[in-house]
Amino acid sequence: MRARIASSAGSPLLLVGAALSLLAALLHLATIAGGPEWYRFFGAGEDMAQSAARGEWRPALITLAIAAILGIWALYALSGAGRTRRLPLLRTVLVAISAVYLARGLILVPMLVLKPSLVDGFTLWSSLIVLAYGLAYAIGTALAWRALAPPVRREM
Repeated sequence: MRARIASSAGSPLLLVGAALSLLAALLHLATIAGGPEWYRFFGAGEDMAQSAARGEWRPALITLAIAAILGIWALYALSGAGRTRRLPLLRTVLVAISAVYLARGLILVPMLVLKPSLVDGFTLWSSLIVLAYGLAYAIGTALAWRALAPPVRREM
């Protein structure tokens, strides 16, 4: 059985990141159940909403895949916080998750400069929210960096 990581200064932020990712995963699942209006409300686009209204499988499948990815990201944050067993490539994956969330949040900046007409209230708020997710993961990972180091194997 693999050992858990000891708690570190980054654990609280990684726990916040896990909770946020889990919340996002649950909202994606609720969107599938909520149907076309939920797809519209959460900014999935009119095409996804109309596809859901027609009973097509594509919106649910895409949304389910996103929920699964977010759930896996929550597990990685829990592992980094020392709440579950150590997962493979922990530091690498936490850095990648941080990068994806930060990139999604920061896309707002070039949009505001290059295409401000595309920035509506949903885009603004969702970008700021996802930026907070990215900061929780990135700062938590940085603070826990030493604790997240792979275990040293000792040869006998």
